[in-house]
Amino acid sequence: MVFLLRMFAVGCGLLFASAAGASFEEDYEAKPWQEIEVALPAAPARESLLPFYVSAATENRFFVDAATLTVASDGVVRYVLKVVSSEGAVTVSFEGMRCETRERRIYASGRSDGSWSKSRNNQWSSIRDAASNRQYAALFGDYFCPDGAIVRNADEAVRALRRGGHTDIRGY
Repeated sequence: MVFLLRMFAVGCGLLFASAAGASFEEDYEAKPWQEIEVALPAAPARESLLPFYVSAATENRFFVDAATLTVASDGVVRYVLKVVSSEGAVTVSFEGMRCETRERRIYASGRSDGSWSKSRNNQWSSIRDAASNRQYAALFGDYFCPDGAIVRNADEAVRALRRGGHTDIRGY
């Protein structure tokens, strides 16, 4: 009889723990990710541009504007990206990267006068390690999201850009 009472108590405890766990999971799942409101930054300044390596397969030069680099409370690394083609054409964009989901988003494109044009297609899209647009995979793996984990702050990302890569997320 004592054995049966103990088994009943253990069973009730397991049932309660299971129900509490389900409630926790439901609460966690009920709170979807919410992006913070984003303000467009100033146009990039030459002195704050940090070059980064993408691949030997491209002659383009790539830069992140350190002055615009942020790591926000919503888990998004935001930055201005400047790309200079081998022919001298310049592309500037204000972007965001989510390490948790391996996605990126373009908020706006820069104009030659330093103003911004909001992106018409600013949906989150997957980051793929392909020859075209390899800069996003480089930023993700080497600078902003080493081992898939977001850098702790903008200073950590800037140090990684200056060093030519993120050596160890715990070593910063």
